[in-house]
Amino acid sequence: MDMNILLFVLVGFIAQLIDGSLGMAYGVSANSFLLNLGLPPAAASASVHASEVVTTFVSGLSHLKLGNIDKKMVLSLLIPGMIGGAIGAYILVSIDGELIKPYISIYLLLMGIRILYKAFTISDEKEKQPRTGLLVGLGLVGGSCDAIGGGGWGPVVTSTLISTGHSPRKTIGSVNFSEFFVTVTESIVFIATIGLTNWKIILGLIIGGICAAPLGALLTRKLSAKVIMIVVGCLIIFLQVRTLYSMWF
Repeated sequence: MDMNILLFVLVGFIAQLIDGSLGMAYGVSANSFLLNLGLPPAAASASVHASEVVTTFVSGLSHLKLGNIDKKMVLSLLIPGMIGGAIGAYILVSIDGELIKPYISIYLLLMGIRILYKAFTISDEKEKQPRTGLLVGLGLVGGSCDAIGGGGWGPVVTSTLISTGHSPRKTIGSVNFSEFFVTVTESIVFIATIGLTNWKIILGLIIGGICAAPLGALLTRKLSAKVIMIVVGCLIIFLQVRTLYSMWF
C-alpha cells in the first residue's frame, strides 16, 4: 500500500477514535492535518466530509447497537443539522471561511471551560432531558460551522449539550448518529459545486475511520460520565487555545 495512504489511514483512525468516544473532533483533527499539507479550505473540508459519510455511518450504527442513542435528540437534530450543513457548505465555496473561525473558537473555548466546571458539580442523576428548541438551534448552527470549518458539528453540539447537563453517553451517541445525515448533505453540496478529486486522502481516512469507529463507541459506553466530561472539556480547551494562538501569533 502507498505510504501516503498509510499516513491518511493513521490520521483517520486517530480522528475517528477521538470522535467516536468523545463525540467530537474528527473533522477538526483531520481538517487541521489537511490544511497543514496545503489544501485549500474548501477542498480539505470536502475531503473530510466525503470520508465521514462512511465513518459516521459505521460509528452511528455502533452507538445504536450499544444503546447510546436518544431518539428525541436525534429527530430534533437531523433536519436542522442538514439545513445548516447545506448552507455552511455553500458559504464555504463562496467566501473565506477563515473570517468566522476566531468567533467559533472563542465560543468553543467557553464551552470547554463550562464542561470542566460541570464535570465536578453535576452528578449523573441530575441529567436534563433535551429540549426541542435548543436542539433545533444547535442543529442549524452546528451544521453550518461543521461545513465552514471542516469540522465543528461535535464541538458545537456535543459541548453545548453536555455543558448544560445532558447525559454525556446519550449526547455523544445521538450526535454521532445524526452526523451521518448532516455529512451526506454537506458532501452533496460540495460534489455539486467543486467536485471531489483527492481520492487517495479520502480512501485513507475512510479505512482508518472504519477501523476505529466500533472501538470509539465501546469506550463511550465503558467510561463514566465524569471522565468523559473531563476529557471532552480538556480536549476542547486545548484545540481552541491552539487555534487562537496560531491565528493571533
